Amino acid sequence: MGRLFEEIDVQQSPLGEISLRRRRIPAIADRDIYEVKLNDEFLMSSMFVDAEVALADLGLAAAEGNQLGVVVGGLGLGYTAAAALDSERVAELLVVEALEPVIGWHKDGKVPLGGKISSDPRCRYIHGSFFELALTGFDPGKPGKQFEAILLDIDHSPSDHLNSANAGFYNAEKLAAMAKQLVAGGVFAMWSNDPPDESFIAVLSQVFRDVEAQVITFDNPFQNEPARNTVYLGRKYR
Repeated sequence: MGRLFEEIDVQQSPLGEISLRRRRIPAIADRDIYEVKLNDEFLMSSMFVDAEVALADLGLAAAEGNQLGVVVGGLGLGYTAAAALDSERVAELLVVEALEPVIGWHKDGKVPLGGKISSDPRCRYIHGSFFELALTGFDPGKPGKQFEAILLDIDHSPSDHLNSANAGFYNAEKLAAMAKQLVAGGVFAMWSNDPPDESFIAVLSQVFRDVEAQVITFDNPFQNEPARNTVYLGRKYR
């Protein structure tokens, strides 16, 4: 283990071995890059966070009101949660994360944004499956509680899933069940690594109004062209 690479933590999870790593690539960026890896798959890198930040910014910009209750599905390295907490309009943030080690990294300050998120009194971590709580209630202590925005960043896309068990969520029936936890006019926003999926837009349009897919473009120094992610947005009918 040298100065340019460090494996900070490795733990077992229900989905396999999950690890947090730090590396520095002087030829690309003279700063620490944090990575999360699940088994042999890279889940997230702090080198590419534009779309994760845009998920919060776009979702909250579409939400109505100044005392927003917000749910973030998927903690990762914390960029969506931190961007949400940057808004003074957010009164309460629930971060739903199924992998307990990820929550621990933030609470223990092992990732750069952990201290900021964990110390904010508006924020609570909910250890559990977003996809299960989407059907039963995100706040275990307050049955029937509704929120102004739900921001989801867990699977790679609606058709490329971190866990095959998640596949059954991306249909009108399950999305409509989740939408019961939104106030009238509340916003659902979701990150995807893939280009806009017209079939998923059609599914979203069965449940939400004002559905759109915004392409987020950002620099990727490993490619010869800009990289692109997608943020889907929809608003609950009144």
